[in-house]
Amino acid sequence: MSLNSVNIMGNLTRDPELKNTPSGKTVCTLSIANNRVYSKNNEKVTEVSYFDIEVWGPVAENCGKYLKKGSGIIVEGRLKQDRWEKDGKTQSRVRISANNIHFMPKRNDDGGAPRTRPEGSYGQEPSADAVNPSDIAWEE
Repeated sequence: MSLNSVNIMGNLTRDPELKNTPSGKTVCTLSIANNRVYSKNNEKVTEVSYFDIEVWGPVAENCGKYLKKGSGIIVEGRLKQDRWEKDGKTQSRVRISANNIHFMPKRNDDGGAPRTRPEGSYGQEPSADAVNPSDIAWEE
């Protein structure tokens, strides 16, 4: 038996890249930054990790249409490892293959309450009781 499941929240580090395969399938590649905040020697420390994400089909189209650099998202998916040969050496990379993307509410320019979004079903809002990771003080 094996388990491969990822749930992660972060902000896009660049605009989504939308492409179509020769067979007509749509794929969108995203890159997010995820912050981990914890205390060390009574000081707040922020550790940033970056992750590449791929998403396919209608969800990919919606990501390309509605997301931009800085957008907050929650990703549900799995880890996927690609391997290839280059100059006689085996190369590899791990990325997240998304099953679903939840769009986070957009904030006002002043960082205040969320703005309303245009009508349309293009992502799933997180529940009202969703936890903001920046509000959690992680202890080592």
